[in-house]
Amino acid sequence: MNVEFREGVGHDGAVSTTDNTEPTARRRGRRPAGQDTRTALVEAARAVFAESGYDGATVRTIATRAGVDAAMVNHWFGGKEGLFARAVLELPFDPLELQAELRDGPADELGERIVRAFLTRWDGAGGDVFKALVRSITGHELAGQMLQNFFQSFFTALITSIGSDRIPLRMTLCASQLVGMGMIRYVAKFEPLASTEIETLVAAVAPNVQRYLTGEIG
Repeated sequence: MNVEFREGVGHDGAVSTTDNTEPTARRRGRRPAGQDTRTALVEAARAVFAESGYDGATVRTIATRAGVDAAMVNHWFGGKEGLFARAVLELPFDPLELQAELRDGPADELGERIVRAFLTRWDGAGGDVFKALVRSITGHELAGQMLQNFFQSFFTALITSIGSDRIPLRMTLCASQLVGMGMIRYVAKFEPLASTEIETLVAAVAPNVQRYLTGEIG
């Protein structure tokens, strides 16, 4: 899901060279319609939604960032709402595949696997999707609902599989730990946590998550 976008070179935006002249960059024109345009818009939208949230992001800003005409947003996604759904509300990983991965191991090490997977997946996506979700919660109801639904279904299944009690409370406690860590690392970018190595954070945070999963919570 995490698609890297690079400026293309070709007949409509090439860098031409000759033996006697310096390279000359031609004016950037519209990108050809198709997958390249859609990918450029999705990547630009993630960045703009992460910076400004849903309310602050505009179609013109996103299109300019992507290097395409603003009309392409309506053409490919039906408007800002559709682009937000494609760029932000689709997770950059398969939740079912991740659940299967996390279940593969001892129950008393589940907290470690969860924290490591959380950081690995969101670091790999550049943190933009998580940041865009958090910054859009106040302006877009589906952003908060999507985050809540993900944690409810994801952790409910995991906690049920290890036989713990008080599942709703344990689920929300786990969510508070991970969302809080994500806020500090990807949104507020507090140092040194924002740049701390994953395994260091796993060692520091996983015991809390493990207690929420299987320990005494009062």
